[in-house]
Amino acid sequence: MKAQTMLISALLFAFVIALFAVINVNSVQVNFMFAQAQIPLILVILASTLIGGLVIGLFGMVRVFRLQRQVKLLNKQVNELTVEVESKAKPEFIPFSIDEAELPQTRTSVDH
Repeated sequence: MKAQTMLISALLFAFVIALFAVINVNSVQVNFMFAQAQIPLILVILASTLIGGLVIGLFGMVRVFRLQRQVKLLNKQVNELTVEVESKAKPEFIPFSIDEAELPQTRTSVDH
């Protein structure tokens, strides 16, 4: 449901930007620090939106990669701790031979 809401919001935002860009078709002077150019405003709006989306997408991808790395690390720690807890919960089994075991004394009728 969240993905559908995000998709609808993105499409609505893209439609508003496209409508805004189509309305503004006049040429404007753009200063590129070392040069100036006359560019249609529609191209400036669309290029700015595209560059902004790419920058936001890049930051999102970096965040996702960091979170994935953290999840892997935490899963590794959980597995290690699970193994440690399971090893402590199991009773330690020490094999022995019959010779080493203390056999219970059997009572005879004389002992009574």
